[in-house]
Amino acid sequence: MIRLHQICWQAPGATFALKDVDLHVPPCTYAVLMGSTGCGKTTLMEILCGLRQPSSGRVEVNGVDVTHREPRHRDIGYLPQDLALFPAMKVSEQIGFAPKVRGRAGEAIRAIVEDLADELGIKHLLDRRPQNLSGGEKQRVALARALAANPAVLLLDEPLSALDEVRRDDVAQLLKTLQKRHSLTVIHVTHSRTEAEALADLRLSLRDGKIVAE
Repeated sequence: MIRLHQICWQAPGATFALKDVDLHVPPCTYAVLMGSTGCGKTTLMEILCGLRQPSSGRVEVNGVDVTHREPRHRDIGYLPQDLALFPAMKVSEQIGFAPKVRGRAGEAIRAIVEDLADELGIKHLLDRRPQNLSGGEKQRVALARALAANPAVLLLDEPLSALDEVRRDDVAQLLKTLQKRHSLTVIHVTHSRTEAEALADLRLSLRDGKIVAE
């Protein structure tokens, strides 16, 4: 479950501001957030996962106030639009990064990596680095990395925008399957009404700094 209470944010020179943003996404719901380019969707995702601090307001995950917690202590997985894979790390290291940071033992990390690689069909890629992956392969690796911390919430910032039509459909089906299988609460940012219609349990829009139901 995700709740935002009266979130405000504005940067000097920014073309937008978030003004008393309220949001409620129930547990295990696939929410799609739409809005025009530059309206603040990515900023809102970064506030949720802890990469930006709001000027005021409160962020809750499953009833817990996480507004001032570090990103790794929020129980949130985040897939940024540029995927942000580590260029020097092999795929196995990318997936194992979050559990390693959280102090998991080597055997446990290997088990997590193997299970997620098998689930996402990327076991044959474990020894490769990002520069040797296709766009669709990078997407799956980034998803596996986000899921490796076993989050309650998954934030997806335009996860299908860089894929061709065939890969887009495949990854969309994968996202919905993963959401159900892992009982995730998801916020998926997109410009595509087709994606929203295919995936959303809850459709939202960010307009003039506020969230409204579609």
